[in-house]
Amino acid sequence: MLNPPPHPSGSAAHLLPRGEKGAVALYVHWPYCARICPYCDFNVVRDRGRVDEQAGLARAILNDLEAQAALVGPRALASIFFGGGTPSLMPPEAVAAVVERARALFPPTGDIEISLEANPTDAEAGRYAALAQVGINRLSMGVQSFDDAALEFLGRDHSAAEARRAIGLAGRVFPRLSIDLIYARPGQSVADWTAELATALDLGFEHVSPYQLTIEGTTAFGRAVARGAWSPPDEDLAAELYEATQATLEAAGFEAYEVSNHARDLAARSSHNLHVWRGGDYLGLGPGAHGRMTLAEGRVATVAQRRIGDYVQGVAAGSPWAERAVLDPCDADEERVLLGLRTVEGVSLTLLQRLGLSAGEGRLADLLADGFVSLKNDRIAATATGRPLLDAVLKTLLT
Repeated sequence: MLNPPPHPSGSAAHLLPRGEKGAVALYVHWPYCARICPYCDFNVVRDRGRVDEQAGLARAILNDLEAQAALVGPRALASIFFGGGTPSLMPPEAVAAVVERARALFPPTGDIEISLEANPTDAEAGRYAALAQVGINRLSMGVQSFDDAALEFLGRDHSAAEARRAIGLAGRVFPRLSIDLIYARPGQSVADWTAELATALDLGFEHVSPYQLTIEGTTAFGRAVARGAWSPPDEDLAAELYEATQATLEAAGFEAYEVSNHARDLAARSSHNLHVWRGGDYLGLGPGAHGRMTLAEGRVATVAQRRIGDYVQGVAAGSPWAERAVLDPCDADEERVLLGLRTVEGVSLTLLQRLGLSAGEGRLADLLADGFVSLKNDRIAATATGRPLLDAVLKTLLT
């Protein structure tokens, strides 16, 4: 099967049964960045004045949206998420065109979340008002740190002072704000990290996404670690940093509703990400974007062409995907488990039973007995003990 999507409201009852069609979300990938961060392994390119190329990509995304809408048929619009890359570099008029076309093709039944990722540079902050005017109502800010030395190490193109200015402006423009932070950096202590979290909380964010620094071999950081230039924290310190994250945010009234996502209350949760984690349909638009569609032939997984030129040409030819596969029902169920167990909602016992798992015996029963997962109201969820070991829990369940 294809790898689960890299991305990602209401009650758990929204998890759809196998084969049922529901509302559709959109993920729009804008691959341009002012600078490529040394830890990033996403599908990104340097933004070097590629005005004509960007205009062509914006048109291709709209055409791709039209074509995929024809495939999935009439649906309600669940949410839109502009990711990247740095979608705050996307021309506001191009953002507006996607939002307007999406609303026309999939009329929403009420207010919907429309999120956009942004970097807190002074240049991008100057675009916030225009982005809000065209429909963005939730900004996800890639601050990563409030320490200038850490920002330099992470290859960021903003300072801590710029971040604070951008946050102040964003708070006056957008009704909802989320912040991304990176921890487990070399030399970072638990005290340093909890102080950074406290800073973020003092700035009024309703949603915090703290990510442990991961080293991917294809990145600049991966190559540096491979040649021994530096090393990430050891497992014990990484575990202490994780525990400090949970304790600090919980004490401030945040719930870890997903492994790396904490919300101040139910309304602050990302409805787009929850839609994906619950197994809802979403269209992947833009180079390298993942999508999932429920069609007559079954649950269809798609991955768009990664190269910008290939994607644009593919859309024009009626074939934007590098990969398109109809998932076996068992594979589709396994993907729902992989995503759903990341959340506090967990997954239904019925879903696990379809995979041959029983709460009374075997692998699932062992995980229950050992306290790594719990069973409540016919739903299985990872416990506080199991969440730090979720990869191992999932491997035990699904192998």
